[in-house]
Amino acid sequence: MGDATNTNENITSSGQEENWAKSVLTQLAFAAITEQRRARRWGIFFKFLFFGYLIALLILAWPDHFKTDSMSQRHTALVRVNGLIASGNEASAKHVIGALRKAFRDQGTAGVVIEINSPGGSPVQSGQIYDEIQRLRQKYPKIPVYAVASDVCASGGYYIAAAAQEIYANRASIVGSIGVRMDSFGFVDAINKLGIERRAYTAGKSKDFLDPFKPVNPEETRHLQGMLNEIHQQFIVAVKQGRGKRLKDNPELFSGLMWTGEQSVALGLVDALGSRYYIAEQVIGEKTIVDYTQHTRLIDRLLEGTEAGLGTVLVKLLGLDMPLLR
Repeated sequence: MGDATNTNENITSSGQEENWAKSVLTQLAFAAITEQRRARRWGIFFKFLFFGYLIALLILAWPDHFKTDSMSQRHTALVRVNGLIASGNEASAKHVIGALRKAFRDQGTAGVVIEINSPGGSPVQSGQIYDEIQRLRQKYPKIPVYAVASDVCASGGYYIAAAAQEIYANRASIVGSIGVRMDSFGFVDAINKLGIERRAYTAGKSKDFLDPFKPVNPEETRHLQGMLNEIHQQFIVAVKQGRGKRLKDNPELFSGLMWTGEQSVALGLVDALGSRYYIAEQVIGEKTIVDYTQHTRLIDRLLEGTEAGLGTVLVKLLGLDMPLLR
């Protein structure tokens, strides 16, 4: 009898152990499945995160390729020129001209507003933009072009504005500065005091033109002044061609001086006071504004910045700046 009881107890204990083992295995299986699901969800999350990051990089690198055309409705096209006008900057001829061409090609464009907030910059870049505006005006005669001065529309900025049919400004805008400048330094006395001997080896008598470590050469100075005068005349001709008889007969207009927007109206440098919103609604008649301004791509900033930077370093090593309209 005792043996039978022990046998039953052993069977019961064995069954309990078997049930316990099954329960543990079941729990482990469910835990593994849950872990797999969790890992799968995290995997999906990280994949979405990666693709989102990739798309963001593409948008930053090629922002203009993700802009939709606005051909579905009539609108006023806006192109902004901000900052120093120079190669490698957003206000370079490459970017401004690209934006202008896209704006003019859009079938919904009723008029173009060029908003300028720039102290000037490269006469080459400014001249290229001026020429392109004139060309686009001839190619698309039904699309009017207006320039509007923001805080500053000076020198190279005004060079660009002069190509528009009309120029507007705020009463407190700074306008004008029609002139050319080039900066340099002289270190002759400094290296003499430090006991430094300058050694320059050149082929061509003027290859060390305007070397800051040698005394000023009157002949070189005359040559440089002739260059600046010629660029200044090119600037004056462009302004006269763009503004025509609206310019007042004032010898100070081309002296490099600047005026307020209100004074500029009286001098004929500006047609009227107004903002881009005023031009869009009251002049063009389409208050919907679409911005076509091209922003530099990430890769362009690296490549163009390096290219422009090398040129800047070489110029700085010579102790002088390139001619600037500012």
